[in-house]
Amino acid sequence: MAAYLIGDLQGCDGPLARLLEKIDFSPSRDTLYLLGDLVNRGPSSAAVLRRLMAYGDAARCLLGNHDLSLLAIAQGVRAPHRRDTLASILDAHDRDPMLEWLRHRSMALHAHGILMVHAGVVPQWDLASTMALAGEVERVLHGPDWGEFLAQMYGNEPDRWSESLRGSARLRVIVNVLTRLRFCTADGVMDMKASGAPADAPAGYMPWFEVPGRRTAGTTIAFGHWSTLGYLRRADLIALDTGCVWGGCLSALRLDAAGDHELVQVDCEQAQPPGE
Repeated sequence: MAAYLIGDLQGCDGPLARLLEKIDFSPSRDTLYLLGDLVNRGPSSAAVLRRLMAYGDAARCLLGNHDLSLLAIAQGVRAPHRRDTLASILDAHDRDPMLEWLRHRSMALHAHGILMVHAGVVPQWDLASTMALAGEVERVLHGPDWGEFLAQMYGNEPDRWSESLRGSARLRVIVNVLTRLRFCTADGVMDMKASGAPADAPAGYMPWFEVPGRRTAGTTIAFGHWSTLGYLRRADLIALDTGCVWGGCLSALRLDAAGDHELVQVDCEQAQPPGE
């Protein structure tokens, strides 16, 4: 029995198939933890969803910003981006089951001693609050008003978490933290535009995981979303978006109870201009 973290797929089913063959994955024995952005920009988004759905509980998936975008487009509350490659899902005969499955994925997971998110965690949150706040969004997505929620989800304000936030503003900040965050200030003000390498942080900002005194400092966090950061591993941090859709590679990290994790990668032939 093995467990693997896998970085952003973004519709790259071919590399996923080769990666799973390389690790000798068996859904009857092993578990995959996919860190979000399952779809979009790559050539085979529908194939990715069908594959993961078929794996049942052996594939535990996070929602990333591209996955939420697909749901919003399908609901008619967001226009497609010119570089979106979502037609294979939106025009599919099994569109509804795929979208229904997708909206029931997680915003955060905690397993094997690792907090898993798509993008990041603001310094005010600890493990317990991150899971609780992720649960707030999940309950809305799983409920009857999920389309109304998606219509109010987009925007860069408020740009800082506060426990006093309520309603759509509260949910918007939680979504932005978990699916879009890269840079913030020492007191948690978020920048939602910069997507470059850590050295390119806007003035006064830093990578969210470099904030001194952040409350998750004692928790190992795994995340994707940041292809210009690439693979990064240290005692409390695992970054796994290695830019498959941008012509990089697709990465899996086999989890070991002793912390001696093994990195496995396959090259990806897909090459798109970099972007979110």
